[in-house]
Amino acid sequence: MGDLAGKTVFITGASRGIGKAIGLRLAADGANIVIAAKTAESHPKLPGTIHTAAREIEAAGGRALPVVCDIRDPDQVDGAVAAAVAAFGGIDILVNNASALTREGTRGTTPKRFDLMMDVNTKGTFLCTRACLPHLEGAANPHILVNAPPLAMQRHWFVDRPPYTVTKYGMSLLAHGWAGEFAAAGIAVNCLWPRTLIYSAALSVGRRGEDDAYARKPDIMADAAHAILRRDARGCTGNFFIDELVLRDAGVTDFEPYAVVPGHPLKDDLFLPEEVLPRDQAIERTGNWRPR
Repeated sequence: MGDLAGKTVFITGASRGIGKAIGLRLAADGANIVIAAKTAESHPKLPGTIHTAAREIEAAGGRALPVVCDIRDPDQVDGAVAAAVAAFGGIDILVNNASALTREGTRGTTPKRFDLMMDVNTKGTFLCTRACLPHLEGAANPHILVNAPPLAMQRHWFVDRPPYTVTKYGMSLLAHGWAGEFAAAGIAVNCLWPRTLIYSAALSVGRRGEDDAYARKPDIMADAAHAILRRDARGCTGNFFIDELVLRDAGVTDFEPYAVVPGHPLKDDLFLPEEVLPRDQAIERTGNWRPR
């Protein structure tokens, strides 16, 4: 058992991808994982449901509660939080991971798609945090971790995809404000963002697999999340963490095991301030994802 044994962690979008990877990593410590996601039945193109994720989490050493939850719906969010508290007695950690994406600009983004991104990314993060807040206030070392980028205001991050950018930055702005709003209650609020592309089945389908070899596995985000969530909440809040930098601070030097294709060049993710990252040859700064 590790530092998070017995902690109850509410993770949105945990049926696959980064959310599930975080759940598995925390389960290895003996944590209780609430899998709050919409996927209760198999998707023809995307593997994984809340039930398959629950079985993996329990096999990894944790206790799992799969809950069907559309985080756009306040009643479903409140119900999922109530189910978590009934099952495990409280909530210690909230991971706002669920997100919707489009790679399109303004002309290519339909109003329906924009509403989806705003409702899942920004509103959903708000609803889940608001619902979990009373329980986090009673926890011993409460954390909120948001899968959202640093607030890098360089224009090149906005010009290609303003609709998506504003909804992700909405998550970042909420976290930035909450770090101050919840400071007196001792609740840590931090963002975590990947240095490189992260492989997920959903994004692979959307990109037709074209960037998979340039990506790292979700495990790097999970290990970074684990390192953050073990910290003292009162001494660790208001940060925009980058996964690789968190792990370097923790003493990790070999990142090759995280690569989808070991030895293959990597690509930076979106929204990374140039001053955050050291210049080296490990990250390829070419292609559609490079700042212009």
